[in-house]
Amino acid sequence: MEKLYGSQLAITATRARLLALGAVHTAASGHIGGSLSAIDMITALYFNVMNIDPAKPDDENRDRFVLSKGHCSPALYAVLALRGYFPQEDLKLFRSIKGHMSGHAEMRHVAGVDMSTGSLGQGISAAVGMALGGKLQKKDFRVYAVLGDGELAEGQVWEAAMSAAKYNLDNLCAVVDVNGLQIDGATKDVMPTEPLDQKFAAFNWNVITAEGHDPCALVKAFEEAKAYKGKPSVILAKTVKGKGVSFMENNYGWHGKAPNDEQFEQAKGELEAKLAELEGK
Repeated sequence: MEKLYGSQLAITATRARLLALGAVHTAASGHIGGSLSAIDMITALYFNVMNIDPAKPDDENRDRFVLSKGHCSPALYAVLALRGYFPQEDLKLFRSIKGHMSGHAEMRHVAGVDMSTGSLGQGISAAVGMALGGKLQKKDFRVYAVLGDGELAEGQVWEAAMSAAKYNLDNLCAVVDVNGLQIDGATKDVMPTEPLDQKFAAFNWNVITAEGHDPCALVKAFEEAKAYKGKPSVILAKTVKGKGVSFMENNYGWHGKAPNDEQFEQAKGELEAKLAELEGK
């Protein structure tokens, strides 16, 4: 398919938000806040940036994606469904004993998922291994990984960062979903990690900043990362937890709970109104 840009990426991301919201509501369980903050970057990757083919999900030359913040699987599953990896109807079985989509990203049973994740810090480590493997095999594929800013409190993240720099993995691009919140509150209160730009620069990474809900800014950042040679790149994407739903935005209480029926209808209405606005209806 042709790449999507600008408003078309925004429309697709809003559709993904609706699907993710529906999946979590149906399951009465799931991590919706961080899923809504990460959807724009994942949409940009799958509909503009990455070299992938849903008809050949195991192509050895494809670009790889690792959702290091694996609990935000509703975002990934929704985007994969829209991209054509599996029917959107499958999302109704999210977290269901009758289904195949667990609450964390799962590669064995969900087409298009390149790595099972959930234990924070391990996803970026796996992405480093994939990128190193690509270098050793002299392959041209790139590896992308999305991390949460709360996840950066894990020491394993920085071990992975050191390794990526040591091996000059310029085929690796990490994206940090900087929404400033985690399960117990603000990251600055739970475990301060700023200044992230200086930290990653000190670990010898190429650092790029972007507005995490601006499709054009995200695509530009990914292009800049691809063009940079000699170092791994990290995009620090400023986002809003719960983006798109008024009562979820900037509210850490929505880290890992599902909306009730009344809340779901309000959230769905807000996202549908945004979609209609974007589509010019």
